[in-house]
Amino acid sequence: MNAVSLQVARSRTRLARLGFPLRAAPIPQGVAPPTNRRSLGANYDTEWARRYPARVARAAIVEGVMRPVMAVIADPTVVGLDRLDEVKGPIVFAANHHSHADTPLLMTSIPEPWRHQLVVAAAADYFFASRFGGALSALAIGAVPVDRTKVSRSSGDRIAELIAGGWSLLIYPEGGRSPDGWGQEFRGGAAYLAIRCGIPVVPIHVAGTGQILRKGRTLPRRSKTTVAFGTPMTAGSGESARAFNSRLEAAVTGLADETATDWWVARRRAFAGTSPGLTGPEVNAWRRAWALGDQNGRTRRRRRRWPDL
Repeated sequence: MNAVSLQVARSRTRLARLGFPLRAAPIPQGVAPPTNRRSLGANYDTEWARRYPARVARAAIVEGVMRPVMAVIADPTVVGLDRLDEVKGPIVFAANHHSHADTPLLMTSIPEPWRHQLVVAAAADYFFASRFGGALSALAIGAVPVDRTKVSRSSGDRIAELIAGGWSLLIYPEGGRSPDGWGQEFRGGAAYLAIRCGIPVVPIHVAGTGQILRKGRTLPRRSKTTVAFGTPMTAGSGESARAFNSRLEAAVTGLADETATDWWVARRRAFAGTSPGLTGPEVNAWRRAWALGDQNGRTRRRRRRWPDL
């Protein structure tokens, strides 16, 4: 131990010997000590981010920063907005998730009156791991922490209260970004919240953001994108969250097929149950990557070995 460390240790010892108010008051006998509740992660309080000053700042970020940036790097084509014409009140927007570019793209594509009264379900262990990151996420995208590592009643209660207060929700049922460009199986959070709150779910398929900023990449690059809004869905009488979640995943799968082909072909395959799955073929990694290239429409040019006579 060097001289500086020794001096610091001695100072701490002297401070510990001092009494109140220079150190915390002792807990009386018979009184249970208070639990040290963490203020980060799923316990991060985002109420301040839904007050008027923060909402004004977020609107400025969405319209003044996100929109022009997305117009340049994503060049989005938005389809299906007419399917929302008859919907009133809060909505659960459920989308596939390939990239960090998904959220700003969706926040600038979701129309009024939902765009500026929208909260985003964000992974508590990723976006709220630090005070700075949590504050930035809550302010810029209206993020609310959701515990994706376990079933958390507190997260569901928090979001249900927000929906009851008129807020809509953007959620990624896959639970995280795609690791390889293919989709992942949907978890039941979106279906559960829609049934619990009695509101519709709008399925959304986002295509092209994996080329902008896929998982593991730090610098974005330009790519054309498509945001397809589906027909709002409501749970049937007595329908379980598991069954409703399966229907929701099938709806997003149909939108993906519609984006890759056209409405008529996608509807025929959806009716026949032959729509290409979001999760890709169950084969090894290189074949999945090859199939993903075909799905994205990227042509593979072969080098000519003989002259074209």
